[in-house]
Amino acid sequence: MQTKEASQESEIKQVIRSLCMMNNRFMNFMLDDNKKAAQVFLRIILGDDKIKVRNVRIQSFIRNIYGHSSQLDILAQDSKGRYFNVEVQRSDEGAPARRARFYSSILDTHFLQPSKLYEELPDTYVIFITENDVLRDKLPLYDIRRTIKQSAKDFEDGSHIIYVNSQRRDNTALGKLMHDLYCTEPKNLHYQEFAERMEFLKYSKEGEEKMTDVIEEYAARKAEALAKEAEKKEQTNRIELAKGLLADGMSIEFTVRHSKLSEAEVRELASKLTA
Repeated sequence: MQTKEASQESEIKQVIRSLCMMNNRFMNFMLDDNKKAAQVFLRIILGDDKIKVRNVRIQSFIRNIYGHSSQLDILAQDSKGRYFNVEVQRSDEGAPARRARFYSSILDTHFLQPSKLYEELPDTYVIFITENDVLRDKLPLYDIRRTIKQSAKDFEDGSHIIYVNSQRRDNTALGKLMHDLYCTEPKNLHYQEFAERMEFLKYSKEGEEKMTDVIEEYAARKAEALAKEAEKKEQTNRIELAKGLLADGMSIEFTVRHSKLSEAEVRELASKLTA
C-alpha cells in the first residue's frame, strides 16, 4: 500500500511532468540563465539568426519610485546591448496594448543611466506570447512600431512591441516554436535546446530540486482549494441548519445565533421558505 508521503511525491512529479512552457513559471525555469535556449527563442521570433544572447534572467524587478513598478518575466540582453522582455500571457486581459506600452517605457527609464545621451538609449523589445489571438487579425505575429502618419515611414526610436499568437502552430520555424511551448515531453520538442533543459528539469533529481517553488506553488494552490471546499461544506451545513430551524418555527434571532449565518442571509432564507 502506498504511503501518504509516497503518494504526495508521486502526485507532485505528475504535476511537474504535466507542465509546458506556456506555464509562466515553467517558462522561467526553461530560460533562466539558459543563453542557448533564449537565443533560439529570440532568433525565431525576430527572424534574426545573428542574435547572440549575452545574459538572461527571470523575474527582474524594476522599481519605479514615481509610480507603478514592474516584475518582468524574462529579460535578456544581446551582444549589441539590446534588451528583450518576454512575457507569457494565457489570459487575454493580461496583454492589453497599454501594458505593452508601459513595459516599453519602464525599460527606457531603467536602462538610460544618468549623464548618458538620449542617443545611447538601447533598443528594447517587449514580446508578449499570448495563448489566444488577442489582436484578432489571424496573424501568427504582430510587429508593432511607431510610424509617421503622413508618410507611413517608420519612426526609428528603437522601441519594438511584438505579439506572438501561440495558436498558430504550423511547419514554419515560428509555428514549430509555438508547438514546443505546449509540449510536456522532451521527446516531442522540435528544438534540442529546449528538449535538453526540459529533460533536466523533469527527469533529474537536480532539476526537481530547482523547481522547489513550483512544487510549493502547487501545494499552496491545493491547500487553498481544500480550504475553499471545507468552507463551502461548512456554509452548506449552516444553511441546512438554518432552514431546519426556520421550518420548526424558530425566530430570526434564534436562527442567526445557532446557525452562525448573518441576519441578512437568514432573512433571505426565511423569505424563500414563506414564498
